[in-house]
Amino acid sequence: MLRVSTQMMYTQSLSYINNKLTTLTELNEQASSQKRVNRPSDDAVASATILNLRTTLNSYDQYLENAATAKGWLSSSDSTLSQVSTLLTRAKGLAEQAATGTLGAENRKQIAYEMREIYEQLIALANTEYQNKSIYGGQVTDKNAFTECLWMTSNEASLSSSNSFRIEGSSDTTVLVQFLNSNVGTGVASNMFDCTVRYSMDGGTTFRTGTVTSNAGNIIVSMPESGTSITFAKNTQVKANSQTDTNDTKGTWMWIRPSAVYNGDDADSTATTVSSTGLGTGQLSATARGAFSSNTIVRIDNSAPVTMGEEINYSYSLDNGMTWVKGNTVSADATSNGAVLNIANGGLLTLASNGSNLLQPGAQFLITPNTAGVNLQISASETIRVNDVGKDIFGGIYQDPKAVAANGGARLTISSSNASAVFSSATSTYTSNGGTSSKNLFETIGNLVAFLETNNQQGVSQSLEGLKLCQTQITTALASVGGRENRVATTTTILGNLSDSVTSQLSSVEDVDLTKLLIHLSQQETAYQAVLKSSSTIMQMSLMNYI
Repeated sequence: MLRVSTQMMYTQSLSYINNKLTTLTELNEQASSQKRVNRPSDDAVASATILNLRTTLNSYDQYLENAATAKGWLSSSDSTLSQVSTLLTRAKGLAEQAATGTLGAENRKQIAYEMREIYEQLIALANTEYQNKSIYGGQVTDKNAFTECLWMTSNEASLSSSNSFRIEGSSDTTVLVQFLNSNVGTGVASNMFDCTVRYSMDGGTTFRTGTVTSNAGNIIVSMPESGTSITFAKNTQVKANSQTDTNDTKGTWMWIRPSAVYNGDDADSTATTVSSTGLGTGQLSATARGAFSSNTIVRIDNSAPVTMGEEINYSYSLDNGMTWVKGNTVSADATSNGAVLNIANGGLLTLASNGSNLLQPGAQFLITPNTAGVNLQISASETIRVNDVGKDIFGGIYQDPKAVAANGGARLTISSSNASAVFSSATSTYTSNGGTSSKNLFETIGNLVAFLETNNQQGVSQSLEGLKLCQTQITTALASVGGRENRVATTTTILGNLSDSVTSQLSSVEDVDLTKLLIHLSQQETAYQAVLKSSSTIMQMSLMNYI
């Protein structure tokens, strides 16, 4: 028979009380948090499942946030392009009126006032921002996509396509320029420097005399009262106008009129740039071609220097060196002065000797593609572009990126030698003289303003054809934006359903069954009270009670 001491009774009673109190505390915590698992020790397997489900849910939340941001960008672009389309419809209506022969100079001048305002509105729309970021500047989001500028139209195709010119100054009206040379007949070509110049700021009603001077081998045509001047290359040829008839069209005419220069970047060039670092890379030339969607780093992994004809081991990284795809090899061959390394998605890195054919261990090559998209990840396997390249929609004047790079990345004063009209190499040419209508919106509107302000009916008719092309261009851009909006909407719906499903799974694993909890809590409370009562009864019993 087991001997039960008073100390044992006290110890056992206290143990029972503490056990029931612990259970009650745990149940009370579950009732308070509404969670069955509050710490890993509650259920290790369930805790691991909960962590995985929460990670998945957090990723869905981030994708939904990205999708909401994408929707904001695309909705802003959709609204902007719709307004642009509305303005173009109005511009076409005005151009159709001005192209009729029943309107006179004063009527076209009145229409020109509204067309100037449409031009200003289009500039503002092309500079639309979302959350203080330009949506039409490519990856250049911290400044306006377009800036107003002056450009030139001429009835001489060779004047703008074969000669360098630079316009300086500013003017609120179109400046009409003609050249005179008393030594040659009307319509006869001569050197610009041998001519005098006349110009008009009121559409050709009155003309003033300008100056033609030479400076550092260039020809400078100055129109002081207009606030503008044009610098041409030496030996530029023009045709003389009539000395007395300012409406004579046999000579060279120039219209200095509004346009817009694109300040963003583009993804036009398929070429990529390659920079290198490491021992011996200065004596190698490296070029890349193919599909590169992001910066790619290539690293030579041989343990000792190898020639390009030997086996080359290399790795590459598509995430700026965070992770590497290792184990890539170029087999040995007889080509000792060149090697081609294959990168993911069909990209190729070509190495050639430029003083040495040795590849040193650890040498790295950074491949930088020409990109302009702002992309957001809206699912585990899906990204979407939320911006656009403004020049591919609105046109304008674009400066050669190579000229910018050669200038240390700083933009140059625009001229025909470092910039050109988008979509065409000669949209600055009066199209009735051999040019063609263009879908370049800012050039077309700029020309239309010029022809309206100078009462040029034929030029207005030509610009009307350009407006139709521009309208089609904007409609195409709208379709692209709309397609991406629909894609975001579909993905958002899918993500919402997935998020609800994971939330339900998480609840089934983590959340407590309130009905069962209340029943269990009541049972444990009754048990705890019973333990307290029985323990108090036992604690009062003693041998002293029977002596």
